[in-house]
Amino acid sequence: MRVSQRKPIVAANWKMYKTGKEAAQLARSLKEGINLFQEVEIVLFPPFTALSRVSEVIVGTPLILGAQNVHWEKEGAFTGEVSPPMLVDAGCRYAIVGHSERRKFFGETDEMVNLKAKSSLAYGLKPILCVGEELEEREQNRTEQVLERQVKAAYAGIAEESVLKTVIAYEPVWAIGTGRTASPDVADETQAFIRKLIGKIYNEAISALLRIQYGGSVKPDNAKDLFREPNIDGALVGGASLKGDSFLAIVSACQAVGK
Repeated sequence: MRVSQRKPIVAANWKMYKTGKEAAQLARSLKEGINLFQEVEIVLFPPFTALSRVSEVIVGTPLILGAQNVHWEKEGAFTGEVSPPMLVDAGCRYAIVGHSERRKFFGETDEMVNLKAKSSLAYGLKPILCVGEELEEREQNRTEQVLERQVKAAYAGIAEESVLKTVIAYEPVWAIGTGRTASPDVADETQAFIRKLIGKIYNEAISALLRIQYGGSVKPDNAKDLFREPNIDGALVGGASLKGDSFLAIVSACQAVGK
């Protein structure tokens, strides 16, 4: 069932793939077919080195540019980091914050995720806040406990009027890049829990409008079943976004079911 107030959002996370030239080629292939999908918000997250090339390709189209990561400081001696104002200057409107790979491989904590979220909002970036449990945590029936900790930490100190400038991406860690996908009913049940939690932190009106994506081995052949679920408002797509035809097939599935 479509919730008309929540425009679905499908995002392409290209991770550490694509040179500037390759990213521009992929963006051009998406640009050609994108006008068919006006009811879906589509965001591209190329590597930092490809931001300017992709920005040039998608200017004047409905495609939106985003960054895969962001630092919380405006500027400073933080070698290798990129600040929110720099990303805005590069044309970004979104930033992925707290992706499980950032948490796992680069030691990002809940506190760091919160700092990045607040700083992104302060400088005009919309954060996609990633949350999700490890396989061991799900098997131990600790999924809700883990998600409650992550969500509460991510939104600590974020004012009510800023919540709808954020997006939550529920990414069960055991499904990212593994080929395993949470079943549609399990994904929806978990995202319903997240939505209810937002309602407790803020209010039911905000929770009803907040968009919650699913991420974790989303592909053209499972996308439609996922998008049919009432609490799944699109997807954060990894591997399947690296080819134009497969990503557009996912976007098409989203629009076909009213999401």
